[in-house]
Amino acid sequence: MDLSTQYLGLDLKNPIVASSSPLTWDLKKAVALQQAGVAAIIMPSLFEEQIENEQAQLDRFIHQQSIGHSETDNFHPQLADYMDYQNKYLSQLELLKGELDIPVIASLNGISEGGWVQNAVDLEQAGADALELNIYYVAANPDETGLQVEQRYLSLFKAIKSQVKLPICVKITHQFSAIGWMVKQLEQAGAAGVSVFNRFYQPDIDLETLHIVPKLELSHSFEALLRIRWVAMLRHHVSLSLAITGGIHTAEDALKGLLAGADITCMCSVLLDQGPQQITRVLEQMSLWMMDKEYESVSQLKGSLSYINAVNPEAFERANYLEIMDSYSRASGVMV
Repeated sequence: MDLSTQYLGLDLKNPIVASSSPLTWDLKKAVALQQAGVAAIIMPSLFEEQIENEQAQLDRFIHQQSIGHSETDNFHPQLADYMDYQNKYLSQLELLKGELDIPVIASLNGISEGGWVQNAVDLEQAGADALELNIYYVAANPDETGLQVEQRYLSLFKAIKSQVKLPICVKITHQFSAIGWMVKQLEQAGAAGVSVFNRFYQPDIDLETLHIVPKLELSHSFEALLRIRWVAMLRHHVSLSLAITGGIHTAEDALKGLLAGADITCMCSVLLDQGPQQITRVLEQMSLWMMDKEYESVSQLKGSLSYINAVNPEAFERANYLEIMDSYSRASGVMV
């Protein structure tokens, strides 16, 4: 069974990629993912804010020690053995590249155009096989238009694209008002792929302390349906690589994504929950299903149920909503 696929111009042995998590940072855990059969890994994001915050803390520690004590101006702490966050990330990337046989995709999350570009150049020089732009932006300003938000994404991408030769994937949100238009704009600007969709973690309210608190929820398989639907509708409009991230837990989830037209499906939550061995199980189950359905390769099945190839393509659109409403029946004993 030929499970190979292409993503961002990279030849992958199968369509299962480990998305960013602690598993794709630690060398020992990354090796375990490779042994389990994963085709590539995406490192956790390099955060521009963390670089800037660390630099500000170092500045206070080193250069502000003499405030009120002018006689100590020339006695600054020495940091000969200190490795900052940015260089630690670059060193870890180089380590992973040196020890793994599979592609290592770096991830970048920034806040300023200048920071994005310089960090992207550094990641390229450190040996990344590709770059994922993890643009985590919540449009909270009611005076900012949808077009301005879209232009923010496009401007950041174009600035980076002009400076690096790496294939670049943009991780987008499902909250764009015109997802298809956005993806086509990214393709025309030179994006090698898009990943659908970024999972925006939702803050919670602590009723005892009345504080807003961060809350991490692992994904569930039902979340993959939104992504599968959009990949199916995008596939015949664009030729760039399409990745599904969020909600891929089982062989069934991955197969549905591929049938819709995805080039890869990314796993994270299920690997944190069940470990790398889940990849081996998924690949075995995918092969058995493909054999049963007489598919010889991933490339043969990929997109065979996309919008343009589906028997009832309208099911991806409004017809799906109407059918679901018509199919609902109330529980027995419930009177209306």
